[in-house]
Amino acid sequence: MISRSLGAAMLDAPLHAAYIGADISPVALETRPPMHDVKWIRENPDAFDAGLQRRGHVACATSIVGLDSARRANETILQDLQARRNDASKKIGGIKAKGGDADALIREIAELKSEVQTGEERARTLSNQIDDLLSELPNHLAESVPEGADESANVETERVGEPPTFAFDPKQHFELGEALGLMDFEAASRISGTRFVVLKGALARLERALGQFMLDLHTTEFGYTEVSPPSMVRNESLFGTGQLPKFADDLFQTTHGMWLIPTAEVPVTNLVREQILDENTLPLRFVAQTLCYRAEAGAAGKDTRGMLRQHQFLKVELVAITHPAQAAVEHERMTGHARAILERLELPYRVVTLCAGDTGFSARKTYDLEVWLPGQDTYREISSCSDFGDFQARRMNTRFRPSVGKGTQFVHTLNGSGLAVGRTLVAILENYQRADGSVAVPPALQPYMGGLEVISR
Repeated sequence: MISRSLGAAMLDAPLHAAYIGADISPVALETRPPMHDVKWIRENPDAFDAGLQRRGHVACATSIVGLDSARRANETILQDLQARRNDASKKIGGIKAKGGDADALIREIAELKSEVQTGEERARTLSNQIDDLLSELPNHLAESVPEGADESANVETERVGEPPTFAFDPKQHFELGEALGLMDFEAASRISGTRFVVLKGALARLERALGQFMLDLHTTEFGYTEVSPPSMVRNESLFGTGQLPKFADDLFQTTHGMWLIPTAEVPVTNLVREQILDENTLPLRFVAQTLCYRAEAGAAGKDTRGMLRQHQFLKVELVAITHPAQAAVEHERMTGHARAILERLELPYRVVTLCAGDTGFSARKTYDLEVWLPGQDTYREISSCSDFGDFQARRMNTRFRPSVGKGTQFVHTLNGSGLAVGRTLVAILENYQRADGSVAVPPALQPYMGGLEVISR
């Protein structure tokens, strides 16, 4: 059975007074690395708050610095108490050796032990409060991200391909699919409820062909290593990539506490969780095709018909683990690979840079690729390619060891859809439709379709 409740999997940890009443459900982890660099926040509180405010988030550096100061002061007290306890223990041996009375020191040690225990409990509480606060804060944006509060401020940077013209009124994908007898929403509703579909015959094969075509291109031409990861993950994995604790309502959870993946980004990025990599192994590039599961909790009334927004869908995902100095170049490279799929399929699209208010929680910069849908007479997102900086690496505690010098550094992570298979199928149906309701098969896919050139009833 599947539920969307965190249930016993979540920990009810204490919160700083400024966040009491907020919807915070900390993830139950034994150890959690810092999500942001507290030392940097302490030294640059105004810059940290300015970064949050770009996203429309409340400033909270004062709360973080206050908790951190209390934690460090408590550590100093603990060190002093432990030193006094050790010193008293040493004196007891000398006094007893001389036949003296050590009862006073024994009582002092007992009192110090109690104080140390209280101090250690306070240290855990303060650490939890800081971690809970940081876990709810989004990544800082790259300077090049456009300002703006919502998607209306996103910046279109390029259009590729001309939208097709028709001598008839173009239909939407679900009208075409149902008329072909190959797209069955009614059967899916009887089986599973709303936001599911059953594809049959040539459309089922088209979906399979698209995934294979994408995987072949990414592995043979673009150098990605194909991965077949689990479709269920633990809390730690979703925490590492930023879905937990903030977006639990968007996910499906099993009664055993596992989570169905919302994207292959989660298991594939977590391949390097808690690892120290050698610098000369970077970049690592992975590609995976998986089923993805999303509750669409905030999508009531949006795209209720058709395949654009479903609880279960197929997606090919690209993931890169890079050296910080190469992340920006890798972002452009990955976006180019997603664009190549659209261009090989001859689908018109545009490139959009997301503004500050529309950039995802974990991302520092995102490019969206939006494909033209004639049936809707508009562009719709088909891929998001994001640079996360060291945000996910800090949550996963993933580092690399430089080939020169000492110590370790956090890697940078990136991911992008390469592409969303269902939405690509939608785009093909609408862009390649014919007046009689049949649909031409793009030349690039015909070898994967056994030479089939037209899908007809």
